[in-house]
Amino acid sequence: MGLPRRFLGEHEHVVFHMRTHWKRIFGHVLIGIVLLAAGIAGTIFMPAAAQPIGSYIVWGVVVIAFIPATLSPVLKWLSSTFTITDRRIITRTGILNKRGHDIPLSRIANVSYEHSFIDRIFRCGTLILQTSAEEPLRLDDIPRVEQVHVRMTEMLFSIHQQAGSQPGDRA
Repeated sequence: MGLPRRFLGEHEHVVFHMRTHWKRIFGHVLIGIVLLAAGIAGTIFMPAAAQPIGSYIVWGVVVIAFIPATLSPVLKWLSSTFTITDRRIITRTGILNKRGHDIPLSRIANVSYEHSFIDRIFRCGTLILQTSAEEPLRLDDIPRVEQVHVRMTEMLFSIHQQAGSQPGDRA
């Protein structure tokens, strides 16, 4: 599912729509599986004298631990997106309270990426966007970061060429 059309300007086109790489929630999902397995094992091996109250307590603890350890991070991951259009970069995040940030491509002076050994295995990385702000914007765990970097560089070159300036030039 892409960004809804109502959030795009006239004649604006989506180039990439993505969320962070699934490796970001892998540990949380693993914890959830372990919690569910512990709940099942606790129910199966519970003495008959402790039934059914013991099972209620076990599953109550599992649910209370599952919500912050697994459910909340997965919902946050599902609700956080990065969209790159032919005009801007759009970030949206939040489950109940939404936050958004838009950066016009014309404000970006430089785009680079970095990825660690683990990132290279998972084919993701950090996209670094240098704007006029002091600190660059870092978008972590972007899938296919090299492909996104190449496309962003092409778009920036095209935008700066149309404006008659070089990336990084200041008037």
